[in-house]
Parts: sequence; structure tokens; C-alpha cells
Amino acid sequence: MNSFRHQLTAASLACLGALTSLGAQAQQGLRPAGSAPLRFGAPPATRLLAPSLSADTTATPRVPARRAAEYIVALVNSEPITNTEVQSRLDRVLEQAGPEAQRMPRAELARQVLERLIVERAQLQQAKEIGLKIDDTTIDQAEETVARQNQLSVAELRRRVVQEGLTPEQFRKELRDQLLFTRLRDKEVEPRVRVTDLEVDQYLEAQRTHPDASAPREINLAHVMVAVPENATPAQLATLERKAQAIAARARAGDDFAKLAAEASDSPDRANGGALGLRSAERYPPLFVEATQSTAVGGIAGPVRSDAGFHVIKVLAKGPPGMDNATVVQTRVHHILLRNDAKRSTAEAVAQLAEFKRRIQSGGADFASLARDNSQDGSAKDGGELGWRRAGEFVPEFEEAVDRLAPGQISDPVVSRFGVHLIQVEERREAKLTQAEQRDAVRAKLREKKLEEAFETWLQELRARAYVEYREPPQG
Repeated sequence: MNSFRHQLTAASLACLGALTSLGAQAQQGLRPAGSAPLRFGAPPATRLLAPSLSADTTATPRVPARRAAEYIVALVNSEPITNTEVQSRLDRVLEQAGPEAQRMPRAELARQVLERLIVERAQLQQAKEIGLKIDDTTIDQAEETVARQNQLSVAELRRRVVQEGLTPEQFRKELRDQLLFTRLRDKEVEPRVRVTDLEVDQYLEAQRTHPDASAPREINLAHVMVAVPENATPAQLATLERKAQAIAARARAGDDFAKLAAEASDSPDRANGGALGLRSAERYPPLFVEATQSTAVGGIAGPVRSDAGFHVIKVLAKGPPGMDNATVVQTRVHHILLRNDAKRSTAEAVAQLAEFKRRIQSGGADFASLARDNSQDGSAKDGGELGWRRAGEFVPEFEEAVDRLAPGQISDPVVSRFGVHLIQVEERREAKLTQAEQRDAVRAKLREKKLEEAFETWLQELRARAYVEYREPPQG
């Protein structure tokens, strides 16, 4: 069974960090054209499934790791890394590792863990040097997002974190560090990456003349999730599985899948008809890809079981990047953005947008008018209107909020790296990709590859610039 803590700090955090660029589009909560989230800890697509605990998880606290002798093992630009830090991380790695890693000598694994800690420390130092900060309000919202994706309340999340051997304060520090890493990558790596029209043309031409059968396929899936609660009894499991089977039977009989999702799904994306968006297969949970491997477009797979529950899956589209007949779910959205700066803190922006929401819902104000008068981005003149957008065009925290909204609903304030947003979904529709959107799909694929390469190069440069002094363990 995978560690719950590992799932939180890898899978869940993938949805918290936004890979975005500066500029008007990014300020609206949109990704730059053709961008995709960098991988960090786990593939970004793992956020599509709530990384909940498997059903056999018990409430027994994890046995604490053996106590390590305390001494400094390395200095990174004069900042110490202690043996306790290395051994604690090593114990977590071994707990989560496969057989191959577990067969490695502990000393070699410890060396690799130390190198990882050195790179992390160098990143945190760089973030501090350029003035990047994550305030408590942003951490609060990150914690709420992790809890929601794990089908838990914040109080339950904190209880489970303690069972995994962390204090809530340590967990919040890990959230803060991961968000700092993400924002540092945004600032340092994003400006290095460009995909030209010529590169898109060359890729499309190569695919037409010499199709790469091994190239990742793009798929668009929708699902209905029947959640399985923690510590479900065999009787509960059987009841929930029968419910999922009944949903699958209705879907195969021709019932409207989007309506089934809206009515029966326990997943936050039910408001989006359960649609997860057009993206490469490698950015979907492997379980979903395997379940739909031989399912035709329009076909139904499942129910299949994940840690979160039972899933009934519909294949909306599949094919190579830039496919001509891909159908995607589009959402028409508008928003209000308030920036957090020296004049207004994140908490103050959250409070002001919460008041805007209250006024709109009571009939005392109109969303578009408030956007025109108050929003601090380019959409203000249009009443906050962002137009029709498909999955993957918004930064993750913005998109996660959009996916949970039914048409007409207004979100609570949503914190992103650009400030705080109030979001309203106006309507949804299914539509075929335009030629421009097909090119964007190819651009996203090329951009993701370049971003991964640029990030690795940047990390190597950062590590090379850091002054690292290794210390021998004390004798005797």
C-alpha cells in the first residue's frame, strides 16, 4: 500500500502548483498557449483521481522511525543538512520504494537522498534570494484542496497526517516548500522555453509522413466515481460496487453520460459531466489508460477500482496529438482577479471577494459589473469574461475550482500565484477541436518536453553554483 503522505506530497501537490507565464493571459488564470504542468514528484495527471486511501488502510499510527544520531552531514551555502533529515527522508523512500530500490545498499540510497536534499535546499535559498514567499492564506487553501481531493475534511486530513508520523506544522511546511519549488520553476524556467510555429509544422509533417507508433496518444475520458469510504466493510464495498455496476449498465444502455456524472458521481468534476480533458495518455492515471486500452471512442469501461473508489469510464476521444475529430468539453467562465501586493494581502483579497460573492448571491450586485469595476486583469473590460475554454487551459488551482462548479455557480475565493480569483461558470458544451486548437495540442506536447529538459538543465546549473561542504560523521 502506498504511503498516504507520499500521495499527498506528490499526487495532490501536482494540482496546487501552477505552471504559468507572465502576461495578460496568465493573469486571467490561463496557461500560456500550449503549456503543460511540469512533472514533480508524480505525473500531473494523478490529480485527476482523488488520491484517497485504499480501502484496507487502518487507523493504526505508523511506527516511528528509529532515532538517528544528530550531526551535520553537509553545508549548502553555509546552511546545514543534518543526519536526522537524511535518515528521516531515507526511511520514507524505503517505505515507498519498489523491490529494486529496497535491494540497494542503504549507504548508496542515503547518498542519493542527501543529493536530493542539497538540490531542494539550494532551491529554497534561491527562492528566498529573489523574494518568493508563500503566505499562510495560500497554505490554508492548499491544505483544503488536498483534503477535498482525498475526500476528507481538513480536521480528518490533519489526523491522518499525524498517523503518518508528521505533525500538522511539518505537513504545512512541506506544502509551503513544494509551492515555493513550483513558483521558482515558473519564474526561472518558464521564460527559457519557446515553441515556434515552425516546430509545430515540422512535427505535424513528420506525423503525416512517418507516424510514430510509439508516440503517446491523446485521449479524452469522462468518469463517474462511486467513492469508497475509509475502512469500508465488505458489505459496504459490495453495495458500492453494485451501484457502480448499475451506473455502467445505464451508460451502456445509452443514458446521457454527463447527466449520469452530474447525478451520481462523487468526484468534484461531476459538474463538468465527469470529463477529464484532452491530454496525452501518459498524463492520465495508468488505471484509466489500461481500462480503456481496447475501448472504442464512445465506449464504456468499468467499473474499475482505484484507491478513491469505483469508476465507470467513457472514452470521448483517442488518437495522435492534433487529431482531427477530437471532441472536448468546453466551459464558458468569467472571473474577478484581485492581486495580493503591498497594498492588499492575500487574506484581505479573500475577504473582499467573499463579500462580492455575498452581494451577488443576495441580488445586490452583478458579477460583470463588479468585474469591470474591480478586476485587475485584461478581462475586466469584458466583465471578467474569459470565453470558451477547454480542460488544460487554466492553471491547476483555477481549473480545479472550475471543475467543481455547475453552470451558474460561483466559487469561493481561489488563490493562485497571480492573486485571488472569484470564478463563475456560465455554461458548458461539447465541441470539436478547431484547427488552431489541434495545433495547440501539438504545441503543448512539444512544450512539455522542452520544459522537462529546461528544468533539468536549470537544476544542474543551480547545483553547480551552490557551495557544498560535506562533513564526516563524528568518530567514537
